[in-house]
Amino acid sequence: MKHTLSVLVEDEAGVLTRIAGLFARRGFNIESLAVGQAEQGGISRITMVIPGDDRSIEQLTKQLYKLINVLKVQDITTTPCVERELMLIKVNATSSNRSEVIELSQVFRARVVDISEDSLTLEVVGDPGKMVAIVQVLNKFGIREIARTGKISLTRDSGVNTEYLKSLEVKA
Repeated sequence: MKHTLSVLVEDEAGVLTRIAGLFARRGFNIESLAVGQAEQGGISRITMVIPGDDRSIEQLTKQLYKLINVLKVQDITTTPCVERELMLIKVNATSSNRSEVIELSQVFRARVVDISEDSLTLEVVGDPGKMVAIVQVLNKFGIREIARTGKISLTRDSGVNTEYLKSLEVKA
């Protein structure tokens, strides 16, 4: 199972290196990593996606708390959250198929951010599932390049679990 960890750290040199070293020593692969300033000055939020079972993630959390500069660690995997990623995707788009590429990208609310004679670069923002879906749809045109950020996530104060709501819609 993949777990999403939200880690608040003091914004100091070497913090990310120490955390990455901890994961490497224990044989964990970080599948997604995003780091940025948090709501308070001098504090950064690290959002990581890590494969592992509940027990190994619990052990990893305990190890993270032992590192200096780590202030708070949350496993937000099952917590209702707002999740987003950013992806830039460069797609082959000639004059003959450009309108079809643009039309399909609009379904995903992607924006055209660059255009050339034979390609389009799109900006896509959304949940990780949306990223997979648009790549699948645009594959038939030929994808030249992809750059993705890691997943960022904040817990929902409302407590509304949109994944649960989506599952109800599918059943109806």
